[in-house]
Amino acid sequence: MKKLLAASALAIIAATPGAAAPDFPTPAPVAYLTDLSTGAVLFSKDADRRMPPASMAKMMTVYVAFDMLKKGELKLNQTFPVRPETWQKWHGPQAGSTMFLSTGENVSVENLLKGIVTLSGNDACVVLAEGISGTEAAFTERMNQAAKRIGLNNSHFGTSNGWPDNGVTYVTARDLAKLAAATIQDHPAYYKKFYSLPSFTWGKTLGAGADITQANRDPLLGRVPGADGLKTGHTDEAGYGFTGSADQSGRRLVMVMAGLTSANQRIEESVKFMNWGFRAWQAKPIAAKGRKIENAEVQLGAAPTVGLVAPTALSVTVPAGTSPDMQLRVVYNGPIKAPIKAGQHIADLVVSGPDLTTQTLPLVAESDVAEAGFFGRAWAGLKGLFGG
Repeated sequence: MKKLLAASALAIIAATPGAAAPDFPTPAPVAYLTDLSTGAVLFSKDADRRMPPASMAKMMTVYVAFDMLKKGELKLNQTFPVRPETWQKWHGPQAGSTMFLSTGENVSVENLLKGIVTLSGNDACVVLAEGISGTEAAFTERMNQAAKRIGLNNSHFGTSNGWPDNGVTYVTARDLAKLAAATIQDHPAYYKKFYSLPSFTWGKTLGAGADITQANRDPLLGRVPGADGLKTGHTDEAGYGFTGSADQSGRRLVMVMAGLTSANQRIEESVKFMNWGFRAWQAKPIAAKGRKIENAEVQLGAAPTVGLVAPTALSVTVPAGTSPDMQLRVVYNGPIKAPIKAGQHIADLVVSGPDLTTQTLPLVAESDVAEAGFFGRAWAGLKGLFGG
């Protein structure tokens, strides 16, 4: 049973004038911005429209690889061959962005990932997909399974690199933001290692045989403080898009824009959008780390209740310069069955208000609660039987 409790341990912040959410005018047909620190959606424009992702689909390919690396099913120094058929299809101007792989060479997973993330290599995606699953089609099954697992409810992948496929591959801005969040939160070390490289060198020029160095296309890198990922995309069908993230003083924002008309417009709008997110909104602290918020009922435990505390300093995102009215509720599925471990996420603090998007913050158990002994369980059973 879902329990709802008023967060009595927290004072509700009084309202002040001018708390309405700020607006962001943009020519982008699709735009979405969320604060991962609080779960607040700061801006949403047609965020659930199905659209082709172009190279932003490569985030899903990378997420699958990160997952396999974490589980030990893949190694960074593992190598995969560039099949002649793959090279034939994915080289030259007609093949879009390329890592400039050569037929017959064996390339490590680490370098393929750099080629995908930094260079947006269509060839690198297919070589990685074929190396992992035998065929690109088999790999896309992995992509769709992972997408379902992390809650991408309105997306489907038919290619590893987002190449146009007559609508088989589609995403939404909201799902792209979920994918970015999952990448950052599930695989922080790999995210840091791969997503913010300014450039990468691979391949040789024809004739002179000089090294080919390509810059990262991320429009935020070097332009917005704290920017560290993720992925651009462009096809004639999709226009120019970008899913990006930045962290400033512990606030991490994720943005998505799609359908822009040029690479320069993508740079300009992405930088303005992310800067607006940090300047027009602010974090308002509501609970220090370790502060007890409420008690939760415990089922068949050595104690009848357990304290719910803030696992970290908790804040909500509000329009800059305001203190809007907030309603705070503790939500959990309870009674919570013992045993419970201290620090276990067992409840959420839900913050809402007339001028706020609902924000959900985690609460954890204050202490261990062991299972009740024999007599405790028997007494609980008798109480249940007689309604005590």
